[in-house]
Amino acid sequence: MNDLSLNKQTCVSRPRYLEFALNYLDKPLIKVITGMRRSGKSVILKLIRQELLNRGIAPERILYINFESQETAPFSTQQTLYQYIKDFAKEGRFYLLLDEVQYVENWERVLASCRVDFNCDIFITGSNAKLLSGELATLLSGRYINIPVYPLSFEEFLQFRNAFTGENAAADRRAAFFDYLRFGGLPGIHEIAGSAGFEPDIIRPYLIDIFNSVLLKDVISRKQIRDTELLERIVRFVMDNIGHIVSAKSISDFLKHQGRKHSTETVYNYLAALSEAYLLRKIGRYDIKGKRQLETLEKYYAEDAGIQNAVYGYHETDISGLLENAVCLELLRRGYAVSIGQLPQKEIDFIATKGGEKIYIQVAYLLADKAVIDREFSGLEEIQDNYPKLVLSMDPVWEYNREGIIRRNIIDWLLDSH
Repeated sequence: MNDLSLNKQTCVSRPRYLEFALNYLDKPLIKVITGMRRSGKSVILKLIRQELLNRGIAPERILYINFESQETAPFSTQQTLYQYIKDFAKEGRFYLLLDEVQYVENWERVLASCRVDFNCDIFITGSNAKLLSGELATLLSGRYINIPVYPLSFEEFLQFRNAFTGENAAADRRAAFFDYLRFGGLPGIHEIAGSAGFEPDIIRPYLIDIFNSVLLKDVISRKQIRDTELLERIVRFVMDNIGHIVSAKSISDFLKHQGRKHSTETVYNYLAALSEAYLLRKIGRYDIKGKRQLETLEKYYAEDAGIQNAVYGYHETDISGLLENAVCLELLRRGYAVSIGQLPQKEIDFIATKGGEKIYIQVAYLLADKAVIDREFSGLEEIQDNYPKLVLSMDPVWEYNREGIIRRNIIDWLLDSH
């Protein structure tokens, strides 16, 4: 069912996700692969199918369905999909791989029934964060594992460039990194660019098309939003303020100055919809002294910097925000929960926690003089605990330590194996 061909994108297996998913193979959990459109979820699902074949699973024991295909229209309802799976099911175990399952009416109930009625292992993908809430959480509480897929890391970006150009992109890491900041991490840009390299006039329309598709299918249609012009204004405002404190009230006040009066609640709902569609990532603030999560004045980061630059425009003066964006996404890829650190008079760019581990991080473009160095280090020096503290910048310097705070080159840190 549907196209099962493996294209050049599968030359880079993205083992972070593939290995994580296969750790749960034949475990009694539904594997839920989530992420924004065109982030590579479908390729990972195809690679899982290929791995099953490599392990000796017969093709007739694997049912793969891509619900973005018109071929699936006859069974896009709860009853027709269940009957199709039932007709496929045979004696013995089989593997059910459903791509973009959110298109199916009452798909949660289909999966809940499949767990009970059939001897099967289930993998699904979806492009909306609501996949993990609502009825799925109710029907399958404790019976699924989320596998979030992000746009390419910088390490993966280099691997994709190597696969598509046949050259060693890491030879000039700094130039490749600025390409990464500008064009983002969606795998498809490498296929579009091919061996010729990145041309803004070619890449930008592709990214804008993805943005429009996400906005239409995952936000406007799903949430039945009528004021699309307001939605686009909010997107542009947030993407123009990456790395800055943003609130629904500040956006509402901005719109009011433009002659558009809308309630804070409306703006908040639109921001939530954009986050659910994986266009934006909301990062809350944490009071370091009071040791509590703050409920207002969060920051938003773009899920993909390439889309941000395509929609808002690429400006070299935005480099600090783009660097923060890259670090934030990398921390999330590495499995950390991320917050903005709040001190009485200062701000820490990121607090990253995972289990009993915690890291404090400041991000700067260049530590050009003593004043800048003191500004970036002083906040970290106020924190009286023994957790690691980092200052990341583009300075081509060797790693060194100041009062227990490690200064590192941001590219080196991004390319660390974690």
